[in-house]
Amino acid sequence: MGSVERSKRRVQLWKKAIVHFGLCFVMGFFTGFAPAGKASIFTSHVAASNKSQSSPQPVEMLHQQAASTPHASNVNRSLIAETAVPAPPSSKESDHATFLEKEETESKLAPRRLAIIVTPTSTKDPYQGVFLRRLANTIRLVPPPLLWIVVEGQSDSDEVSEVLRKTGIMYRHLVFKENFTDPEAELDHQRNVALRHIEKHRLSGIVHFAGLSNVYDLGFFDEIRQIEVFGTWPMALLSANEKKVIIEGPVCDSSQVIGWHLRKMNNETDKRPPIHISSFGFNSSILWDPERWGRPSSVQQTSQVLVPI
Repeated sequence: MGSVERSKRRVQLWKKAIVHFGLCFVMGFFTGFAPAGKASIFTSHVAASNKSQSSPQPVEMLHQQAASTPHASNVNRSLIAETAVPAPPSSKESDHATFLEKEETESKLAPRRLAIIVTPTSTKDPYQGVFLRRLANTIRLVPPPLLWIVVEGQSDSDEVSEVLRKTGIMYRHLVFKENFTDPEAELDHQRNVALRHIEKHRLSGIVHFAGLSNVYDLGFFDEIRQIEVFGTWPMALLSANEKKVIIEGPVCDSSQVIGWHLRKMNNETDKRPPIHISSFGFNSSILWDPERWGRPSSVQQTSQVLVPI
């Protein structure tokens, strides 16, 4: 009985082995007919394209491509030339630039002094309106603060008022009632009216007398704002009849005025040479703050009449 059972078990084992072998054979046989060729062709095509893109080109082909696009290479070279990296500045240049920037910043932050421009007018002048508009066009370009004091005699004309209203400048229009036959005496009176107005209202700034016929450079107004007490400068006078230019101005020793260059005068014995009123400027506090400048009291009869230096 034992030998029979053993033989049955062996037969069963062989049967199982034959079944497994048959199944594997059938699966392998049908697997061989599956469409595996398309996948292989696609993968080979992708591999070939990737190879052609990533593979380095020969040197001769690169030369041919460069020769076929000369314009692009020129453009690239020009761009490279234009975008050249600048050389770093030296330490001295950077220090100088830093100093200039600091000075410019301080000048912008520092408050400007009030420029008080006094201009007398005359209704007898036929070109008064023309000269007033020209001077207004100059003054309106000056950086603030600026106060324009315009003085005129009482009249029925409102031309001066119309011009001043359209300028956009901070101004004060002073009118007096006195009548004068001498034009120079009238101009002196108008300046004195302006000086009394400055003293009465304690206007703080640098006073300058600007005639209607004067011509200015804008940098001049920046210079007069630097005056501490009194400042003077040379002045060019154009003589239309004689066709020449005459220069008048101070003779200075350092910061002290020791003399004056004057044009020839008709009366050589005159002890009070005519110094031009527009050739100097002064601090307005001289008029209304006498103690600051060592005067016992303010001058009651303020006058702009000049005496020799």
